[in-house]
Amino acid sequence: MRIRTARRTDLPALQDIERAAGEPFRTLGMSSIADDDPPPLGLLEEYRRGGRAWVTADPEDHPVGYLIADRVDGAAHIEQVSVHPSAARLGIGSTLIDHLAGWAGEQGLAALTLTTFSHVPWNAPYYARLGFRTLDESELTDGLRKIRAQEAEHGLDHWPRVCMRREIPHTGHPRQLTGADRQQ
Repeated sequence: MRIRTARRTDLPALQDIERAAGEPFRTLGMSSIADDDPPPLGLLEEYRRGGRAWVTADPEDHPVGYLIADRVDGAAHIEQVSVHPSAARLGIGSTLIDHLAGWAGEQGLAALTLTTFSHVPWNAPYYARLGFRTLDESELTDGLRKIRAQEAEHGLDHWPRVCMRREIPHTGHPRQLTGADRQQ
C-alpha cells in the first residue's frame, strides 16, 4: 500500500472510511460517536486543496485510510486519521502519521498534535505507543484550547479526552526538494 495526496474523486471514499471506522465505538457504548457524520465533502476538499489530506491506497488505488491535518501553533495537528476496519492492524494509521511527521519536518513545524479519547484502546493508548505524550493543562497552546472548546460544544466531552504531542526531530534546516519531488 502506498501513501499519496488525496484526489477530489477520493473524497466520498474518505467519508465511507470514516463511517466504517466509527462503528467499533458502539462496542464501547459510544453510539453517538459511531453515528456522527463524517467530515463534509466541502471541508475535505479544503484540506485536499490545501495539500493537507493524504490517503493510503490499496493495490487497486482505492483509499483504505486517510489523514487530514491543520497547522496549529507551530505544529501539524492531526484533525482526523481513520482506517477502514477491513485494513485495520496493518500499520496504515502509523504510516500515515509518520508521513505527516515527514511533511511537518519539511515545513519547519516542531511537533505533531492531536486530541483524542483517553480510554479508547485505539485512541490515546495507541498514540502513546507511537511516541505521543499527553499534555498537561498548563502545556496547552491557545490553538489546542480552542479545538478542545469546539469539541466540547460538539458533545465530545461526554467521555474523557486529552491533547497529545509528539516532537519532530529536526536536522537544522528543511529538506531541499529534488527534481523527483518537483515532478510529483
